[in-house]
Amino acid sequence: MGINPGRILAITTNVFREVIRDRILYLVGLFAIFLAACTRLLPEIAATTEHKIMLDVGLAAMSLLGLVIAVFVGTGLVNKEIEKRTVLVLMAKPISRTEFIVGKHLGLSAVLAVLVAAMTAIYMGILSLSQIPYPATSILVSSLFLFFQLSLITAVAIAFGVFTSSLLATLLTFAVYLMGNFTRDLVTLGALSKNPAFEQLTRNLYLVLPDLSRLDLKNQAVYGVLPSASVLGANALYALLYIVLLLAISILIFSRREF
Repeated sequence: MGINPGRILAITTNVFREVIRDRILYLVGLFAIFLAACTRLLPEIAATTEHKIMLDVGLAAMSLLGLVIAVFVGTGLVNKEIEKRTVLVLMAKPISRTEFIVGKHLGLSAVLAVLVAAMTAIYMGILSLSQIPYPATSILVSSLFLFFQLSLITAVAIAFGVFTSSLLATLLTFAVYLMGNFTRDLVTLGALSKNPAFEQLTRNLYLVLPDLSRLDLKNQAVYGVLPSASVLGANALYALLYIVLLLAISILIFSRREF
């Protein structure tokens, strides 16, 4: 069975509508309320740095909310279909397992894109209303790379979800996220240890785990200082290739499963 873009689009649309119906976007409202509260409270606890703190808090909140959705929804995209046996009905239809996995990933990625765009608009709107200066271009680029990071985490969640339980997949995905943000530090730690075996282990982890620090531009965005266009392009390509690799692994594992 060949890959049909129409079937992938149908799965993507179905996932998008299903996640939206779960009231995921209500988190956007909570995000707006949180930021509005911060604009009132931060001046009370900060002297001259409330502007920077507000920028940091907003970007961190966007990252945290996106991560929660990518992990908890992503791990259940395939796993719930397996546990509820609804995958049997889907596999009986003219849908290949490749189309199934790719459609699931694109559907949640579309939700995350809408979520990040909405939160970025609210964030920049509240900053403007509060007359807090901010580097608009840097924040927009940071939000774009946040989407890349969340899409990659979604691929990680799906990869774990195709062969483990939802709980274990969630824990493993969070572990990959945490370690992925510190892979460069692991290599440095291995070099400082002077232990060849430990140094080799840290290097192997760096090669296997995604280097999520490439996609984390929060600190640079706050100061309006971003990497060069070539570095940004290379990092975006890195994220895309890693997503493709993870989806290929997910498809391979899923295609070998018997239902």
